[in-house]
Amino acid sequence: MHSHAVLLMSCPDQKGITAAVTDFVFKRGGNIVDAAQHADEEAGAFFMRIEWELSGFAISPQDIAGEFRPLAERFGMSWEIYLTGAPVKTAVFVSRQLHCLHDLLFRYKAGQLPHARISLIVSNHHDAEPLARQWGIDFLHTPVFPDTKPQAEAAQLAALHEKGVELVVLARYHQILTEEFIRHYPQRIINIHHSFLPAFVGGDPYSRAHRKGVKLIGATSHYVIPALDEGPIIEQDTARISHRHAVKDLVEIGQDLERVVLYRAVRWHLERKILSYANKTVIFG
Repeated sequence: MHSHAVLLMSCPDQKGITAAVTDFVFKRGGNIVDAAQHADEEAGAFFMRIEWELSGFAISPQDIAGEFRPLAERFGMSWEIYLTGAPVKTAVFVSRQLHCLHDLLFRYKAGQLPHARISLIVSNHHDAEPLARQWGIDFLHTPVFPDTKPQAEAAQLAALHEKGVELVVLARYHQILTEEFIRHYPQRIINIHHSFLPAFVGGDPYSRAHRKGVKLIGATSHYVIPALDEGPIIEQDTARISHRHAVKDLVEIGQDLERVVLYRAVRWHLERKILSYANKTVIFG
């Protein structure tokens, strides 16, 4: 049973948008429970998130979009209406580093991801299989090699579609998804990775960061697009380090950052608080 409707919209900035949208809800008996907006003066763009109760609303949930469309066209909006209540079926991809998966599963079972239903864990290794079994979640093992990658991704997509998965979370999945895979889930694949200045790509980044004497480490979560690690950034966090920290300390601090940054990104997506535009995001807190 859907309880709330959420409108996410962007359009050229102009007078009367907020009044028109709130009036649309008010005149049909809706009770607004949350509203936030942002105007980007440089881009001349306006962004809004509004959430209202469906109890007592004069329009049935399936008819809201059609009723709203004339107003959206009037202001030239890019928009989406989401209905809350039904959990978002989610799949988590992971390789051998399981810290983010552990954290997501703990938070999921603790009720901290109330809009999610984790239906599947996918991995190119077996390390996460006992964890999936422990939490009662289906596990799919798909080994990935250069000459078998298309077949592996085809098996993954088949499993995702069979389960009706709407969101894919890469919780330290050490494989680059192909453009064909990404095409099935635009703005619905969330990745997490360490972020350093300067950047240390490839294997063993913490050791190389330690040798360089970096003073700041962090983590970044973003939507996945075909250009590697160039998708819209959702959340970032950092921690200061010093010469007193050993490599193992950097790894521990970095993994803590990855856990919380990924959790925030996933939760905000599930709560429909992220609006993407121009390869950036507006986060409605």
